[in-house]
Amino acid sequence: MHFKEVKGILSAQNGMNIYRGCSHGCIYCDSRSKCYQMNHEFEDIEVKSNAIELLQQRLQQKRKKCMIVTGSMSDPYMHIEEQLQMTRKSLTLIEAYGFGASILTKSDLVLRDLDLICKIHKKSKFVLQMTLTTLDEDLCHVLEPNVASTKKRVEVLLKMKELGIPTVVWLGPILPYINDTVKNVQGILDYCLAVGVKGIICFDMGLTLREGDREYFYEKLDQYFPGLKEKYVARYGLSYNVPSPNRQQLMKLFRGFCKENHILYDINKIFSYISEFPNKKEFEQEQLF
Repeated sequence: MHFKEVKGILSAQNGMNIYRGCSHGCIYCDSRSKCYQMNHEFEDIEVKSNAIELLQQRLQQKRKKCMIVTGSMSDPYMHIEEQLQMTRKSLTLIEAYGFGASILTKSDLVLRDLDLICKIHKKSKFVLQMTLTTLDEDLCHVLEPNVASTKKRVEVLLKMKELGIPTVVWLGPILPYINDTVKNVQGILDYCLAVGVKGIICFDMGLTLREGDREYFYEKLDQYFPGLKEKYVARYGLSYNVPSPNRQQLMKLFRGFCKENHILYDINKIFSYISEFPNKKEFEQEQLF
């Protein structure tokens, strides 16, 4: 871990990343890719030391309330968050200034901040986004070794349902020859239905690999799935998109399930829902239901 002062904290779309790098160790993580120009080891997490001060300045300057979104590049609830509480401090500011928020995570540490999450949602809107990749708990510990198990993540989603906090699940990545089965996808979809998710984001049944990410992923394939790397290289070469051979069947299953159960699956509609700050009338209607 190291600290660095930065010039800005919010993107043009009001996205925020307090940390760079991650300790969760997911073998497929795109954030390892060299295109992001991270000039430190991925596990040597960079902490934006002045992030809270910058966020307060930006929230004070904004004339219009909006949703503040975090978690796209680095999980805001990685292990150092327990000590530093930068995400909690951010939520405290977001609540104080009356903004909405959405967090994407794989960690059950988010439950620590339920008090702030409930306050934000009561004032405006909070959406929790959670990634689910596999039903198999043993496989989960291989693919995502240092983070909450699938079971624990589902428990988080269920708690949010009980509290009336809307949730969105990111389904994937679906790794060819590893978790790209009907049983796995159907099981995750059943979980989503049980916990009442608002929407499910699935770009495709597969994954993406770029320089930096690809090498790490292949190293882990050699470690945990001997011989599978050669199968990937033969089929996909250096392709960025790595679709499952079962993608057509699995995408049909996914779309059909969402339609049947009235779950949002159009990616643009889900992102619009997440980023849309409710007006007073919409907010009151949301609270009624």
